[in-house]
Amino acid sequence: MKPSRKDPMIASAIDRNAFNAFGRTRTASINNDICVMCGKAVGQFRDNLSLKEYTISGMCQVCQDGFFGE
Repeated sequence: MKPSRKDPMIASAIDRNAFNAFGRTRTASINNDICVMCGKAVGQFRDNLSLKEYTISGMCQVCQDGFFGE
């Protein structure tokens, strides 16, 4: 998959914060189909909105559910 487009400075800040928090960047995680939070393969998404969220945040369905309280 490909990460959603962001201003380069914003993308850099997000990647820096993700690396500090999880040991991996959002961009690399999405490019490699892994979750930025848990580091596991992303697997399936419940719907297109969850898939779109993955391209924005890099979170798999399980981590999205935990983060957003689903």
